Amino acid sequence: MGNRLGVDLGGTKIEVAVIDPDNEIIWREREPTPKGDYEGTVKTMADLIDRAEHDCGVAASIGVGTPGTISPRTGLIKNANSVVLNDRPLKLDLEEYLGRTVSMANDANCLALSESADDGAAAGAGSVFGVILGTGVGGGLVVNGHVLIGCNAIAGEWGHNPLPWASGDEAPGPACWCGLNGCIEQWLSGPAFERDHAEATGRSLSGAAIVELAGEGDRAAQAALARYEDRLARSLAHVINLFDPEVIVLGGGMSNVGRLYENVPVIWDRYVFSDPITTRLLPPRFGDSSGVRGAAFLAEGL
Repeated sequence: MGNRLGVDLGGTKIEVAVIDPDNEIIWREREPTPKGDYEGTVKTMADLIDRAEHDCGVAASIGVGTPGTISPRTGLIKNANSVVLNDRPLKLDLEEYLGRTVSMANDANCLALSESADDGAAAGAGSVFGVILGTGVGGGLVVNGHVLIGCNAIAGEWGHNPLPWASGDEAPGPACWCGLNGCIEQWLSGPAFERDHAEATGRSLSGAAIVELAGEGDRAAQAALARYEDRLARSLAHVINLFDPEVIVLGGGMSNVGRLYENVPVIWDRYVFSDPITTRLLPPRFGDSSGVRGAAFLAEGL
């Protein structure tokens, strides 16, 4: 097995990394995602790939994680919260740019692949749900080391289910770009967390700033985090009731909030249809580079 190259296409950044045969990252760079610019996005990915292979001195297999998925019917991207990608032949366009074949999958599937590997946070688990809590909210399922795609290529897409057990002031919920109201993504994404705090306080702050204020004892920030934890617990309870995974691994910017891993499992006990729950909620072992690592695994079919 030679070097493998992964691309993590996110709403705010594009990351490319080269993984050696020992699964070590030997090269990594990031560029901002060209906002609203499909052609610029394809070019940025291709330029980063060319730079990586030039610097490493060897061509590598290429896997790409995207915020959407490829429609089995049309071959076009669908369901991407980076809506400029939707209805575009991203895989074919990138392959034409590079003159080579690439593998492509949803970014949450890549996270789940990375963290279910022998050196990941969920090593040894037979069933893993990988969660993206970033610009959008996605999910990926890995069972016995294999990604579950589904006949419609939407397995794990919990972000566009409605927030469960919604209270009166949560219904019908914020409008979502998908055309519905109250989707989980509109409550649990990073921007949604910031919006919720702003609506309660009149202050527009970054998610990191809100978390820092909560740690300093700011009551409004603590309340925003408590609301987020309750909504996350309710939403993951639905996943556990449906899929019953051994491990849930969080990714994306909100996965860096350490208190989630202690508080959310306590709360989901109220909602999961079971006696004591053994599902573990874990941070990603490979942090915000777990997705790009999983993307690099795609060409190997891991």
